[in-house]
Amino acid sequence: MTEQIATSPDLHRPAPEPLTAVEIDFVPVAVPRRPGPQARPGAQGRPAEQPQAAPPAPERSMEALRERHRGLRSDIVAGRRDGVERQHRLGKGTARERIAMLLDEGSFVELDMYRRHQAHGLRMEESRPYTDGVVTGSGTIDGRRVFVYAQDFTIMGGSLGAAHAAKIHKVMDLAISTGSPIIGLIDSGGARIQEGVVSLSGYGGIFQRSVQASGVIPQISVVLGPCAGGAAYTVALADFAFMVRDTAQLYLTGPDVVAAVTGKRYTHAELGGADVHGKKSGVATFVHDDEESCLDEVRYLVSLLPGNNLEFPPSAPPCDATTDTRPRLAEIVPVEPNKPYDMRLIVSELVDDGEYLEIHEGWAQNVICVLARIDGAVVGIVGNQPMVLAGVLDVAASQKAARFVRFCDAFGIPLVSLIDVPGFLPGADQEYEGIIRHGAKLLYAYCEATVPRIHVVVRKAYGGAYIVMDSRTIGTDLSLAWPTNEIAVMGAEGAVNIIFRKELAAAADPASLRAELVAEYAEQLMHPHYAAERGLVDDVIDPVETRAAVARGLAMLRDKRKPAPQRKHGNVPL
Repeated sequence: MTEQIATSPDLHRPAPEPLTAVEIDFVPVAVPRRPGPQARPGAQGRPAEQPQAAPPAPERSMEALRERHRGLRSDIVAGRRDGVERQHRLGKGTARERIAMLLDEGSFVELDMYRRHQAHGLRMEESRPYTDGVVTGSGTIDGRRVFVYAQDFTIMGGSLGAAHAAKIHKVMDLAISTGSPIIGLIDSGGARIQEGVVSLSGYGGIFQRSVQASGVIPQISVVLGPCAGGAAYTVALADFAFMVRDTAQLYLTGPDVVAAVTGKRYTHAELGGADVHGKKSGVATFVHDDEESCLDEVRYLVSLLPGNNLEFPPSAPPCDATTDTRPRLAEIVPVEPNKPYDMRLIVSELVDDGEYLEIHEGWAQNVICVLARIDGAVVGIVGNQPMVLAGVLDVAASQKAARFVRFCDAFGIPLVSLIDVPGFLPGADQEYEGIIRHGAKLLYAYCEATVPRIHVVVRKAYGGAYIVMDSRTIGTDLSLAWPTNEIAVMGAEGAVNIIFRKELAAAADPASLRAELVAEYAEQLMHPHYAAERGLVDDVIDPVETRAAVARGLAMLRDKRKPAPQRKHGNVPL
């Protein structure tokens, strides 16, 4: 067969004519070339200059690369000498010094050391320091994993920009995903103005993550320098806030703005110092005199907390608390209902080794909240404090106790309530400030709590305050009472003045009649076994056996399970 080869019609087209200059649509322009050194005459007829030798190319060996890397890393860790010296003159540590005090030695693993801002304009290109003013990473406290970020005031005043915020976002995300506490060491001038709204967006990302982490992992903020403006909400959203006297400053609007708006002058300490927030506002959970003691207490707090809401709190070995009697408990509380005593003395007898960590020690002192251990297990204790306002509940005390109860419930920490409460604080000021609403917060917190709950009625338990302090009817699991207990609508004298008002007014000897009626009321309605006879108290115990009874109760309730109702969330009376 003869092979047929197909040819394309294009093959029969005539070849194109060569291009001419007319058909070219641009005119080539000669570019003068720089003459070489031999062709270039010297100035004024001098011989041509000899070319200078090019600098040697950097050595590309592995050892040279490693050396440069070590040098850069060392410079970053050392920081700017003038900035470090200024921190020390102010009595403040650097970010890395603080992390070293907080974490176990050698445990810190830094992230994003080489991060730098990418902002342009306003001369931002002229300074792009590594770390961007915040040191972030992870380490351990007593061998347990935590994540930490420490703002570095020596770099751009610790101000927050996009890169700075992204580093904090990363460690918060890692803390949430690994179920580890997050600790923020705050020392910052606030949002970086040169980066505009991007800085505000960075804070928004921190706040969003903080809310998502709430009740999932413990969050701790430690204010070691300035924290102003929107940044203050970083502290408010945390579970615990530490502040250091003389160096910490926390406020939404600074002294200059306050003076411009109100005409009143305040110093930084008067407006947002540690004592202001530790005693008046209640924003600061703990206040310390120096950074070392402050960070040491952060370590102690972490030792009492679970890593997340799915873990049990870290326990210590049992210490035979279920059989431990404490004779001193029978000596602390006066039988007379109007005589004060220090509820902390009872707490120290109940807990292991007398050791406990008091929450908000300087604020709302008419109620005490502590974290401690009983027979090795971590517990949260709430107690009325007869030494302050006779132990009544008011607006601040209700807020303080409610937040603590909700924290303990979120992280599986059993609750023990020590009750000696004469009622809510009366007065127009309290009513105007919303004592009804704030008291309802504490009521709501106890009613919602699903952890093991035990209360001990030490002495007075009157009226609505008795109900709110985790009474049997709102769900306490075990109700114990001392022989000194007086559970009633109100005290005997107040009740008699209301019930027998007319009889007392008409009596020839009102004082004698009142005393007789008070004794009769107390005998019939306030005797130690009145509530127990009606099932509202499970046991009336000898005070010396309180530690053992509470320890046995906690052991009995250890496996308590109470599923939450199916709902998105309740509506707390905020």
